[in-house]
Amino acid sequence: MQDSFDVTTIIFLALAVFVIWRLRSVLGQKTGAERSPFKPVDRSRTEPQARSEGDNVVRLPGADRVQPVPTQAAVAARDWRGIAEPGSEIARGLEAAVQAEPGFDPRAFIEGAKAAYETIMIAFAKGDRKTLRGLLSKEVGEAFERAIAERERNRQTLETTFVSIDKAEIVAIEVRNRVAQITVRFLSNLITATRNAEGKVVDGSAETVVEVPDVWTFARTLGSRDPNWQLVATEAGA
Repeated sequence: MQDSFDVTTIIFLALAVFVIWRLRSVLGQKTGAERSPFKPVDRSRTEPQARSEGDNVVRLPGADRVQPVPTQAAVAARDWRGIAEPGSEIARGLEAAVQAEPGFDPRAFIEGAKAAYETIMIAFAKGDRKTLRGLLSKEVGEAFERAIAERERNRQTLETTFVSIDKAEIVAIEVRNRVAQITVRFLSNLITATRNAEGKVVDGSAETVVEVPDVWTFARTLGSRDPNWQLVATEAGA
């Protein structure tokens, strides 16, 4: 009886070991559907592009390898009405962005860019470093920080009120090695004034609405888990 019990126990143990081995062999295999862990873009090591005076466009990682240029037929298949002319450089750039990230929607991007533009402008006026930190690249963040710090040293305050954003249009797009840079020209109406420590307006006007053109460039690694775009360049528009 004792021998029979021992044999049965050994058989069950052997079966248990076999089942565990099969489960590990299945669960340990990749199916191809998993996403690799997202690695943030290290902007601290980017190299500046050759630029003209007043331009602070930053070369992003991976800019040495270009995405394949889509064919004219592929570009024509997309409906970019109101955003890009068929067959244009912008249309080809948008097609490259969609190829890198099928869910990319340029119309949604423009709406997001408008929201970011207003948020950044208001945060800059208030000296809200916390809000700015997550929206700006290292280089642009440092430039904004210098301007805010100088304003604080002079005991000045900046008041900015948005009246409207009349236009936001994509004027350039580049996709290299899944890193997209999209340049947007904004035309907004603002009331902006700088006051000194005594509250006197020393620049701008607290009552006059002015039309302000700006050209901003946003960047993001397409297909990454981080949905946020960063402002990597600013320049005054014409």
